[in-house]
Amino acid sequence: MTPGTLRTDILVIGAGPVGLFAVFEAGMLGMKCHVVDVLDEVGGQCTALYPEKPIYDIPGYPEILAGDLIDKLARQAAPFNPVYHLGRQVTALAPRPGGGWRATADRGLDIEAAAIVIAAGVGAFGPHRPLIPGIEAYEGKSVFYFVKRREDLRGRRVVIAGGGDSAVDWAIALSDVAASVTVVHRRAKFRAAPASERRLTELVAAGAIELAIPYQLAGLDGQDGRLSAVRIATLDGEERLVPADALLAFFGLTMNLGPIAAWGLNLDRNRIVVDPATGATGRAGLYAIGDIAHYPGKLKLIVTSFAEAAMAMHAAYALARPGQALHVEYSTLRGVIGLP
Repeated sequence: MTPGTLRTDILVIGAGPVGLFAVFEAGMLGMKCHVVDVLDEVGGQCTALYPEKPIYDIPGYPEILAGDLIDKLARQAAPFNPVYHLGRQVTALAPRPGGGWRATADRGLDIEAAAIVIAAGVGAFGPHRPLIPGIEAYEGKSVFYFVKRREDLRGRRVVIAGGGDSAVDWAIALSDVAASVTVVHRRAKFRAAPASERRLTELVAAGAIELAIPYQLAGLDGQDGRLSAVRIATLDGEERLVPADALLAFFGLTMNLGPIAAWGLNLDRNRIVVDPATGATGRAGLYAIGDIAHYPGKLKLIVTSFAEAAMAMHAAYALARPGQALHVEYSTLRGVIGLP
């Protein structure tokens, strides 16, 4: 180990919800973690993009805001004293001659670990922007691709474009805050959780949300970056005008793996192919979990990713504690050292 190099049992790349739960699982097995994330705070997309978006499929929580989930996961990991290196990007990985890995990050950070767990979500992310001439002038003022605070839209006429979970969930969440909510989608079928679709249908029937189907965005009316209306059109080109103060465009994220693409891993459409039983990538001591991990039949649910974190940490134990038997204990019997 060269001077200045940090040493730990497990290095977690990514401080989103899955990375935070991986820290907890490692701690329960007596392993220490360092965590590197390119963002300046923990939470990944949940913190950076939609801290007030409600999440409905966390066991034990009928509904929890994304930001609140991150707070609870960080508190859950805290007793194990993880070391966070935020605002840093891991740029290179190299196997060590004696086993384990050496990770190099920007600004002179070097970390050696028995195993590395990649929990980088979708990698670097940005929004898919609709192809509307002049939309740039409205971005950040009245056109948004993410929502951080629901209250920012109180009393405003909101048009939501898209048909996935983000569009449906935000339509529901804003229905009792905004002056009006109109959802624009190209087809009658949404790509959202069935329970969310049912709730959307109920709110449409109650007059709290208007559906514009089948329509697509056609243009924007306004001045100095402030919307007055959104122009929408049928697939045949028939246009109508929807009065609006804000447009939320939810057409998914662009994904860029960045340096991860050069680490010699087996990739399938920007995802790392892993063994579903362990999260192993095929390179000894490298694991991938969460949205960035792929295997046949994978369900892209946060609860699935939590299970992947647990399995990867149990698999990594043999590398961090060679020759030591792993005795699995239920947390109800063992408790968590450090919790009040």
